Amino acid sequence: MFVVCGEALMDVYVRDSTPTGLLLDARVGGSPFNVAVGLARLGQPVQFLAGLSQDVPGERLMQSLRDEGVGTALVVRSPAPTTLSVVTVGHTGVPSYAFHGHGAADRMLDAAALPALPAEARVLQFGSYTMVVDPVGRALRGLAARERERRLVTYDPNVRLNVEPDIGRWRAVVQEMAALAHVVKVSDEDLGLLYPDESPAQAATRWLDAGVRLVVVTRGAAGSEAWNRHGHATAQSLLVDVVDTVGAGDTFQAALLAWLAEHDALSAERLDALDVQQMAALLRFGARAASITCARRGADMPRRGEVS
Repeated sequence: MFVVCGEALMDVYVRDSTPTGLLLDARVGGSPFNVAVGLARLGQPVQFLAGLSQDVPGERLMQSLRDEGVGTALVVRSPAPTTLSVVTVGHTGVPSYAFHGHGAADRMLDAAALPALPAEARVLQFGSYTMVVDPVGRALRGLAARERERRLVTYDPNVRLNVEPDIGRWRAVVQEMAALAHVVKVSDEDLGLLYPDESPAQAATRWLDAGVRLVVVTRGAAGSEAWNRHGHATAQSLLVDVVDTVGAGDTFQAALLAWLAEHDALSAERLDALDVQQMAALLRFGARAASITCARRGADMPRRGEVS
């Protein structure tokens, strides 16, 4: 079983102006929420661990998790509000986000409120802004440190400077998590923000030296790369008519994890044993899944039967 830890929120799209205001379209979202849904759609057992509001958007998020087959036993409900992320999609389909979440339920989860993990949980997936804002960031990083010798820890930084503008804070958390994670997936955009003077290969080598067993870098239309102690693999992206790229990185992360589960590679030793051909196959699977999401409006991730 996968346990995805982080935030769930409402993505609010500005659709049009009206005579008295704006026409808004609010949709369930959040990077960890998307990863959890993506795993469920790919046929993987998954639980979601997060602070979630008792307000109307929070109830809608809970219902979406249940509808998608994501377990909610680890969700901690709170009277604090739901984070709203106002999404603007540019002409190239690339989204920008403005977060409204100070004091929201996803950020207020602390270590004392963390639920006990089920015995069948094999993988803990972390990422996005809940790792850098406290008290939830402190709680989740502590959970990763406590569990890394018993379960696989996977991590996607998913840098959001409009939530935490201090890039030094992000670098410190990424460094801490790179010493705890067995798998790190990161976009080239995030690497450019975090380490503008380093190549992806240099960052991957540094993380592997720190104890990471598999590093994956996604590069949008330019493809993806993977490194482990066995070598380096690459794969191309698929050509599609892009509607938008919302949720593409989250889809890739879910597909990466699902591929590892399907190939019995959810352990440090099995990650070390992946050869270049296997890593390339993993990247191609992630690219196929992400291309399906890019061809749809919003974070509409594929089901297992759609990804060959």
